This record gives sequence, C-alpha cells and structure tokens, in this order.
Amino acid sequence: MSKKAPNLFFAVIVVFAMMAESSAQKLSESAQRKLASTVGGIPGAKAESLTPRSIRPTPLSFSSSAPSSRSSIQGNPGGLPGIDSVPNFTRAFRSHGQTWPYTMMGNDPALGHRTRIPARIIAVSLELQNADLVTTTKVPIAPFERLALNSPNFEESDYSTGEDIQFADAVQRAEFFHVMKESWHTELRPARIVEHVTIFVPRTIKVPSVDKNGNPVDVEVRTYLSGPADDGNTFVLLLDTFFDQAFFDTVANAIGAGDLTTDAMNIVLLPNTFLFSLEEGSSGNLVRGFHTFLFDDSVTPMPIWVTAFASWTSPGLFGAGIEDVTGLSHEISESLNNPFLINSVPAWQFPGIPGSCQADLEVGDPIEALDNQSVPIRTERGRHSFTYHPQTEALLQWFEDAVPSDAIHRAYSYPDTTALTGPAVFFGQLSCPTGP
Repeated sequence: MSKKAPNLFFAVIVVFAMMAESSAQKLSESAQRKLASTVGGIPGAKAESLTPRSIRPTPLSFSSSAPSSRSSIQGNPGGLPGIDSVPNFTRAFRSHGQTWPYTMMGNDPALGHRTRIPARIIAVSLELQNADLVTTTKVPIAPFERLALNSPNFEESDYSTGEDIQFADAVQRAEFFHVMKESWHTELRPARIVEHVTIFVPRTIKVPSVDKNGNPVDVEVRTYLSGPADDGNTFVLLLDTFFDQAFFDTVANAIGAGDLTTDAMNIVLLPNTFLFSLEEGSSGNLVRGFHTFLFDDSVTPMPIWVTAFASWTSPGLFGAGIEDVTGLSHEISESLNNPFLINSVPAWQFPGIPGSCQADLEVGDPIEALDNQSVPIRTERGRHSFTYHPQTEALLQWFEDAVPSDAIHRAYSYPDTTALTGPAVFFGQLSCPTGP
C-alpha cells in the first residue's frame, strides 16, 4: 500500500538562466542544426521568476537565520531552529557596513566533524510522444547512471584541500580552509539510486497567451524537441512549464513513498534534458538544472526536502567545457552553500557583464559567464577510466568582496583558482532593482 503524500509546498530558484548572450547557455551551433525543428518565442508568455516561489498561496518564511544553540537536528549545533532537514550551520560575514548571515549544509567548520548526508537519486527516463500521436520514443537514463555515481561528486579524488575527498567537500574546505579543523568534511554518502521513473511527454500542450489585441487565448505549442548528440545519445529540449509540474509530481510521489527524505540531498537526474521557455523559444537560453526544496508547514518541526534537478550532458551540446557532470556539480555545490535559498549577499555583477545583477549566494552562477566553466578530473576504476568535467565554483570570499581573500591560496574560485582572480564587482547598491 502506498503512503499518502504530505501536504507539500514547492520553492524553486532557477539557475543557468542568465540573460547575457555570452553566457554560453545556448546549444552549440552543431547541436542546433541537429534539431528536426525549432520553437519560436510566444508573444505575451509569462516569464519564470528568478526568486523563490511556492505553488501554494501560503508563503514560506523562517523565523530566524541567526545562529542558535539549539537545533532540530540532533548533534548539529548552530543550525536553523524549527525545521527537520539536512544538517546545517549558520555563520555571517561583514561587507559594505552590514552583517550578512548565511546557512549552509553540514556542521560548523570551526567545530570539525565529518558530516555524512545521504544522496538519494531518482533516475528519470523520458517517453516522447511521436508525431503520429500513437508511438513513442524512449530516452533512457540507464547509460548514465553508473557514470554519474562514479563521478567526483560521489567518489574521492585528490585536491589541494585534501586527499581522497569528494568534489563539493573540496570546494567547501577551500572556503573555510583557515578556520576549519582538519577533520571537517561534508560528504554525500551513501549515494544511491532509490527510484526509477519514466515521464511521458506529450508532443504538444496548450498554454495561456494573448492575441494581437491583448485578449487571452490558449496556444498549442510543442512540448519538446530532440536530436542526436555527438556520442549517439538523444538530447531533448523540454518546455519548462511542462517540466516544472512533472518535476513536482515526481518528487512529491517519491516523498510519499519514503524514497526521498528530509535528511538527504535529493537529486532528480535526467538524460541530456534541457529546459526552454516560451519567451525565448528553443534557440534561447536553456536551463540545465536548478536546486529547490519542498516543505510541509502543517508539521512541527517543519520538514524540508532539499532537492535538485540536474542533467547528464553529452559532449558537444554546449561550449565552455560543459559536459557530463558540469550541471550536477553546480547544483550540488549550490545546494550545500544555500540549501534553503535564504542566503543574501551584496548585489553583484556577472563577470564581464556590466549592469547585470544578482544578490544571492549561488556559487555556480558567476562561473556561467566565463569562457571555460569546468575542470577535468580523471578517475580510474580498475581498467576503466573516465575524465569528468565538474564546474569550478565561486567561493564565499568572492561574494563577500573580501580583499584579500582568506580562502585557500587567497583564491576566489575553486578548483580553478585562476577563474576568478578578484572579488565580485559590486552592483552599486546592496540589492538588485525590482519591477519592470
């Protein structure tokens, strides 16, 4: 008998959605040519919000983001009160005359301790409805499951911040290298696939829009486009409004079945699946992942399921060194650094994009503006080897506008410490402008 799903709410922050043309979020020209067709922008379509939102009218707020001597998570001092979620700690930094608190996964680095957070993964395949509306084409996740589990996100490699450690742990240790105890680690362990799901994707859906006179109308649009990647696998461009609901349904069902848990880093992994918007169409910027959480505020302490969507990426689909686990590493590091989407920082500009603005602690986003986003990490398992491409991450010190940086090697990014050579360029005011 299946368990009844709790009364869930959904908050999401979309990443990989920068407006700059140079941010390398579009498909490569060769991948664009392999699409059988394209989808143009829909006039009057509503843009997705780049701030946390819920799908219910009840707003989400935490009573405090200040350090607490008590925590709802046993044995983890300094976490947010009143929640049942991943282990977390709260610290703060001073910048521009203001104190900026932040909450991250794990235990406080000054206290040491090895924190192990399970990684619970839903492996999702797609079933695409063909043009005859009768037959379907399967896009399986199976070819990438073992590769993802064997990646530096879950297996150990050597870094300047420590030997035999996971990628995200290495980045966290770089941030707190001079304040942490040597025993401090934040690991995603054990990592395992807890559920296999197939999402049926209809060929078209109807979406609300407006006609040339401004009257509301329903427009039938393609839900997906697909083409062959250089390695022979299929890549899929999926309409974001369709995926948002499919993602929520998948995660909510898994929570109800007990497969995703509040103490875990929950991950929804798809094969070569990238989201396009109605505003920009299939030739615009594509979303390759996001991190989010679901919560139930009818229970005390409030359960919060930290969750991310990421896609395995075949080579040749994007430039800037984006392939295999670039997106997965981005989402994991951002989840560790900002699990509850409450970490505000002084408003900053994307590197090389004057006038752009973001004001939260999203460590992967600044790297999205660079010509090279990833670092090669070669792993060997027996006679098999594979070179992965996790994303370089911006360090906390970049957002602090700290000069000099007190991270390892006075760095502002890691593992590639040359990616960001100085702190963020301040936007000119503490928060980004709102409104049109």
